[in-house]
Amino acid sequence: MTFYKFPENFWWGSAASGPQTEGRIDGDGKGDNIWDYWYQQAPEKFFNQVGPAKTSDVYQQFKTDIQLMKQTGHNSFRTSIQWSRLFPEGTGAVNQTAVDFYNAYIDELIANDIEPFMNLYHFDMPMALQEQGGWLNRKTVDAYVNYAQTCFELFGDRVKKWFTHNEPIVPVEGGYLYQFHYPNEINLQHAVQVGYHETLASAKAIEAYHALNQGGQIGIVLNLTPSYPRDAKNPADVKAAKIADAFFNRSFLDPAVKGEFPSDLVALLKENQLLPDYQDGDLATVKANTVDLLGINYYQPRRVKAKETPIDHTHGIMPDDFFDNYEMPGKKINPYRGWEIYEKGIYDILTNVRENYGNIDCFISENGMGVEGEERYRNADGQIDDDYRIDFVKDHLKYVHQAIQEGSHCLGYHMWTCMDNWSWTNAYKNRYGFISVDLDNDCQRTIKKSGHWFKQVADKDGFED
Repeated sequence: MTFYKFPENFWWGSAASGPQTEGRIDGDGKGDNIWDYWYQQAPEKFFNQVGPAKTSDVYQQFKTDIQLMKQTGHNSFRTSIQWSRLFPEGTGAVNQTAVDFYNAYIDELIANDIEPFMNLYHFDMPMALQEQGGWLNRKTVDAYVNYAQTCFELFGDRVKKWFTHNEPIVPVEGGYLYQFHYPNEINLQHAVQVGYHETLASAKAIEAYHALNQGGQIGIVLNLTPSYPRDAKNPADVKAAKIADAFFNRSFLDPAVKGEFPSDLVALLKENQLLPDYQDGDLATVKANTVDLLGINYYQPRRVKAKETPIDHTHGIMPDDFFDNYEMPGKKINPYRGWEIYEKGIYDILTNVRENYGNIDCFISENGMGVEGEERYRNADGQIDDDYRIDFVKDHLKYVHQAIQEGSHCLGYHMWTCMDNWSWTNAYKNRYGFISVDLDNDCQRTIKKSGHWFKQVADKDGFED
């Protein structure tokens, strides 16, 4: 038996978001975001037509939930403030009902020795701002900085871990390239502009936070997806993997940590007349306001090969013009998501951050396994026996442990997610939580086997295997 021992004060916990958990009730004052609007327009796009108003009801049940967090070993927990809850129109007057809710939520976490990690943007653009272009409109950057500054002033006396964005590449991919988020466009020029404004907004929020001297840290949460070439000895495959890495990883990682956009990506965009609109002083702002802390979300690798399929010109230039995805034979897969399970990827990311990004303080901010139809694993006592999730977490934690042993400044592990939550158009199709939620029974919560296991891991700062 080997005991995998993690450092003292390691952050054990999970991650969620406001739009995926809070729900809506009459009188809460929340404005519509793009998800509320899209569901109103096209409910058929959402699994079983479950929309964002019917999420896990954390808005009313957070005190109970925090007790369950304690019972599952949490000493930290990341969620997000909903921009359209705090500012129903994205700008203008603050919703005091929202302030009261977030104050109570934050205070309850702290009272139970769970440190709140607070993210500011999790795919939930206020609809009033989306109608003016959303992240395509530079005015949204200013609105976001005002929102961020307001959050720091309202909650920064207690919240000491802030994050500007969760997975900023996803609004780019989903909203402007591959049509799985509203506004459902396919336009690389728009995608580039959106990504640029997200990066600029992040840097300006970091600048505003540091100016307040509140004694905390501010970072960003990126889903880093290692790009592996089909054949590491084939220069064309290696080049294709590097381009994929530039588009989907380094596009946000480099400015966040190094304060500079990747030169190879800039050259490619310039060559194809795709550079974003920007103003004098922007690049200096990005350079001067890098993150204190990096959150790393890891679910799957990207396998890449040189471009072999015909280029589709229907929508103009696309990232996929420069590489093809490679279906590696014999890969281990999660059949419910179609995602490859490759545990070593988490080690490769941490090693890359250590060797090429100054070994910045970081933590695994999401990692997890979504399973459809989990109720079939419920035992006679009502507990879901999710041994597959325990194995998944354990196998990833072994590689996190190895990276730490080799010097990586990895400070914690948060699983996605605390309790089963609503997941965009997938709604509740795949369940990810340490805690199950029964949608047909007042969202009743039950700790899964993995939740009890995680408590033991957190108590011992490690596990045997």
